[in-house]
Amino acid sequence: MKANMDRYTIRKMAELFGVSRNGYYRWSRHGVSDRRERADVRVVRMIREIVVLHHRRYGSPRVREELRRTYGECVSLKRVARLMRQNGLNARRRTRFIPATTDSKHGLAVCKNRLNRQFYAKNNGKKWVSDITYLRSTNGWVYLTVIMDLFDRKVIGWALSDCMETVHTTVPALKMAVSNREARQKLIFHSDRGVQYCAQAFRDDLSAYCPTVRQSMSRKGNCWDNACAESFFKTLKVELETLDGKHSAQQVRQSVFFYIEAYYNRIRLHSSIDYAKNNNVSLKKAA
Repeated sequence: MKANMDRYTIRKMAELFGVSRNGYYRWSRHGVSDRRERADVRVVRMIREIVVLHHRRYGSPRVREELRRTYGECVSLKRVARLMRQNGLNARRRTRFIPATTDSKHGLAVCKNRLNRQFYAKNNGKKWVSDITYLRSTNGWVYLTVIMDLFDRKVIGWALSDCMETVHTTVPALKMAVSNREARQKLIFHSDRGVQYCAQAFRDDLSAYCPTVRQSMSRKGNCWDNACAESFFKTLKVELETLDGKHSAQQVRQSVFFYIEAYYNRIRLHSSIDYAKNNNVSLKKAA
């Protein structure tokens, strides 16, 4: 029996239970003596539930907001950050993200930048942004096209494909978007200058679905004109574990589907809209 116990080192047990070794040694020496420490233990238990449910995607600001909304626990941001740090519950580390500009070397007509970095909308169906990104898999690249409504940051249309052709990227993403949300009069549809957005097939569909649409495009080589779409891709690539190039294309497709439809659009808090959710699904129900 003792031989079996010896295999369970403090390091292994700390990793298993999601606590720091320093925290364990401090507890073993002094115990939980005062009211503040007992309160910290209770808050850490809630934080751990949030961190586990969100797969370590939440940093201290979102954890603090979830504590308030779900548990009715008002805790300072510094305290949440301290407890997460002390108990090894920090969010997955973010690497520097540099958006890649689109190759716009084609002879098709482009549109002026009508959005002009006005990334907020008073109503849905007024401002949509779209972009395409590359996702790594063991079978090669998978291409993801998204269309987002700036009113609530919801991804209303998206498409996964094995190639960059218009009929497999922007066209199906647009069809999903208009089926999920009605386009209002004088909708601004913003994108980069990629050939998929300048192609006649896409423009024909865009005009058919949204007769009064005003197409908008980023300035040449300026990825920040489409910052909201780029921000979504940054979040996706940090928070989704299967995009490390070590998973199959099928696994990537399944995880992207779940991330967008079940998590990002329904559960995740969005800081750009005052930590609102796109859906009234609560954390406890989602669990």
